[in-house]
Amino acid sequence: MLPRTSTKPWKRAVRALSVLLLTAAATFAPTAAQADTAQTASAPSRGWNDFTCKPSAAHPRPVVLVHGTFGNSIDNWLGLAPYLVDRGYCVFSLDYGQLPGVPFFNGLGPVDKSAEQLDAYVDRVLAATGAGEADLVGHSQGGMMPRYYLKFLGGADKVNALVGIAPDNHGTTLGGLTQLLPYFPGAQDLISTHTPGLADQIAGSALLTKLNAGGDTVPGVRYTVIATKHDEVVTPYQSGWLSGPNVSNVLLQDRCALDLSEHVAIGTVDRIVFHEVNNALDPAHATPTTCASVFS
Repeated sequence: MLPRTSTKPWKRAVRALSVLLLTAAATFAPTAAQADTAQTASAPSRGWNDFTCKPSAAHPRPVVLVHGTFGNSIDNWLGLAPYLVDRGYCVFSLDYGQLPGVPFFNGLGPVDKSAEQLDAYVDRVLAATGAGEADLVGHSQGGMMPRYYLKFLGGADKVNALVGIAPDNHGTTLGGLTQLLPYFPGAQDLISTHTPGLADQIAGSALLTKLNAGGDTVPGVRYTVIATKHDEVVTPYQSGWLSGPNVSNVLLQDRCALDLSEHVAIGTVDRIVFHEVNNALDPAHATPTTCASVFS
């Protein structure tokens, strides 16, 4: 039941939700040069997406980067991909969740269908590299969606580790704004029809209920979650945590209390996070992550 007050606060809340989504889109908006690259993501991109790359003995598994909602295979990874390439990894990234007539902004299609795209892409990477398994690193939806692949599409046999950066594993309320949707007839249907990938990420969605039923993890895969307490998109940030064997939940501010990265920065530019990702991919040679890791 709506409170007996002016509807203006509710209108402001809806506008805030729209601004939040548009801000996320603008954050990932490509330059003209990047747009051309994004359309040919199979081509090498600053050392990654090189399908002639062969994993080394030091890093025997290729790394597949999985972008977030509104992201794409290039823009989301302009920081992390070269960082990992410089450290000797074979690195690849895919586009998924495309909607007809919507260029550059991906991750908007149904999560289960996006997982099918990830399945096919991992197969392609393994075939090209000759590796038996891959490691996955995903930002936001890209840290949650692969769990569908692992749990329902046989991905656990092909993946050694999943590193989720600010993932919405148990959904998000977008700061409580999604709780307003029932007050606006047709709003939920509009989101589900036009951007099903967003609807799937709302806490309590059918997709997330199915994904998390029976436990968060599957045997044989190592899971790492890296979250920030300043996340304004995955709210509460603890909804990203996973429970189960072989899980490491890392709060960024426990590594560096001064780090103010929010949802976008944690996955795109934060070198302290990059260091923690490298540790998760190569735990045998991990070194402490601190504020000084920004210089590593």
